Amino acid sequence: MPSTPIKRPDAATRRAQLLDAADAVFTRHGVNAPLELIVEHAGVGRATLYRQFPDRHAILLALMERSAERLHAKADSLRQRPEAFFSLLEYLSDRIVSSPSLSDYWRTAKLDDPRVNALRQHLWAAFGPALQRGQEAGLIRPDIQARDISLLSGMLGAALRGSSDAERRRLARQALDIVRRGLQPDVPDTRADTPSAGAA
Repeated sequence: MPSTPIKRPDAATRRAQLLDAADAVFTRHGVNAPLELIVEHAGVGRATLYRQFPDRHAILLALMERSAERLHAKADSLRQRPEAFFSLLEYLSDRIVSSPSLSDYWRTAKLDDPRVNALRQHLWAAFGPALQRGQEAGLIRPDIQARDISLLSGMLGAALRGSSDAERRRLARQALDIVRRGLQPDVPDTRADTPSAGAA
């Protein structure tokens, strides 16, 4: 009786496997780590890596694309919640802290690369509907616009200055708190309309 042939992983499975390995390697060793470490971590041959990704930048682009898709999926899961915008900011902050080297790479990536800019725009687009819902619910200032997401991300990225994971997480929580308070609508000051105790 002939033996059952071993089913080889398809290209999509291999790609996901390599991206998982790259994410782990870059997080631990930085984005300039030898690509051989990715091959070893994924348990594949060097040729398999280069069939999927011709160079380091292609791997990093694919990781950013995957991060954007995951952020969009997170946004979709929160689409009924008026406070979804803040949940997405917390999700983004956690990702920044969990992968500091990757986050730093994307903060400094060349602005003249159209692929990077397209992915950045796709990433920020995930916040658009949540921003509108938050504003309609009176949770977010009406003057905040979608283009401000990049600025907010940069503020959260300040947590990367921490010298340890614990310090980065503390700074991220502090940054989130400051951002949340700054996004809230102004409370009207009614003190000018209130007569003083000594008024006639």
